[in-house]
Amino acid sequence: MSATRTERDPLGELPVPADALWGIQTERARQNFPISQLRPLAPFVDAVIRIKKAAALTHQETGRLDARLAEAIVRAADEVLAGDHRQQFVVDPYQAGAGTSHHMNCNEVLANRANELLGGRRGDYTPVHPNDHVNMAQSTNDVIPTAIRLAALAQTPALLEALARLARALLSKGGAFDDIVKSGRTHLQDATPIRLGQEFAAYGRTVERNRARLERAADDLRDLGIGGTAVGTGLNAEPEYPALMLKHLRAMTRLELRAGDRLQLMQSMGDAAAFSGALRTYAADLGKIASDLRLLASGPRTGFAEIVLPAVQPGSSIMPGKVNPSIAEMVNQVCLQAIGNDVTITAAAEAGQLELNVMMPVIAHNLLFTMQILTNATRVLAERAVEGIAADAAQCAYWLERSPALVTALAPTIGYAEAAKLAKEAVAKNVTVRQLVIEKGLLKGKELDEILNLRAMTELGVPGKRK
Repeated sequence: MSATRTERDPLGELPVPADALWGIQTERARQNFPISQLRPLAPFVDAVIRIKKAAALTHQETGRLDARLAEAIVRAADEVLAGDHRQQFVVDPYQAGAGTSHHMNCNEVLANRANELLGGRRGDYTPVHPNDHVNMAQSTNDVIPTAIRLAALAQTPALLEALARLARALLSKGGAFDDIVKSGRTHLQDATPIRLGQEFAAYGRTVERNRARLERAADDLRDLGIGGTAVGTGLNAEPEYPALMLKHLRAMTRLELRAGDRLQLMQSMGDAAAFSGALRTYAADLGKIASDLRLLASGPRTGFAEIVLPAVQPGSSIMPGKVNPSIAEMVNQVCLQAIGNDVTITAAAEAGQLELNVMMPVIAHNLLFTMQILTNATRVLAERAVEGIAADAAQCAYWLERSPALVTALAPTIGYAEAAKLAKEAVAKNVTVRQLVIEKGLLKGKELDEILNLRAMTELGVPGKRK
């Protein structure tokens, strides 16, 4: 059994691993919450540690905290932010309400490391105490909602860049495929012609709209309630504290941060829920695009086979030569997870009572996890699928010529009812609409070419009446 040290808190004594930077409150949480075997996500740890560093700098500036202690806390925080001591953050995301356990994990790690830097020992909490000094003028209730905002904002640039790359890739294919006319499909049935380039350009613009929506939703996360302490009123925080915290956090994160209504931002998780909603909307659109790519690439002999996705791995353990749309399948699964995470976040945002929402830990984990997986899935989809897509123009033309929906172009000339009869007859005889029109002598020569101009059907206008 590994060596331990004994620590004491208001509930009594408890052994703590001797080499742990965490302390008794973290150890109680480890024992109370062996739930998921998950650790806190790195952006969430970073956000809390930045808040602690900013607080130490603030209290040093106001003179409330001795400069020697403040500098030790800042040094300890900088070590964590540089990637050290990461194994010391051990509290399961599914923990006591509000995130007190994770918060104290951070306080204890910084206090113990600061004391070491000052020549002290782990677990003695002198001269730096986790509550009295690392947590000075703070509460879980204002630190955790602020950390959620900072962590989400820190991940936003990578998310937006991933969407920008995917949009560029889709729009590039839109240009490359613009001359390829194919059958449109609605209800998974043959529809009027569309250009393959139009399909892909529309996918690209969908991603662009989601990127703009996410950017707008993220803006509300810039409002911080730090300084609200226990219930938003700011008890135990000096008047200069909120503004100085904003100054230091802005300098540290290079984010445009604003002071918000501290009571409102403690009561409501609405901004996080709204941002999650924007992520969910993107997941819904992204999942639809991934499903479309799978359909368009289905085959190669018994499906649409209008596009060819890059082969990234063998597709079957039993069927030699089979290649699956693996990247698109991964994206679909990520999107399903993101949508499910949003349901959790929405329910958790509603579950707050009075001055605090105690469900913040599950909101934090699901929001940041969603951002992580959507960012990575979007980047991989662009890099390993969309950028390498090839079109099969011959297959597109093959399906288009056989589409009974081409009779739609005849409707303005011969009427809807007659056009419907032609469509039915073309399917029954297994001939093309063009063959049937010629056979019946309905149109000929220039008029036939103008009305059944497949490319022209993909633009605004009435067949046979274009100038």
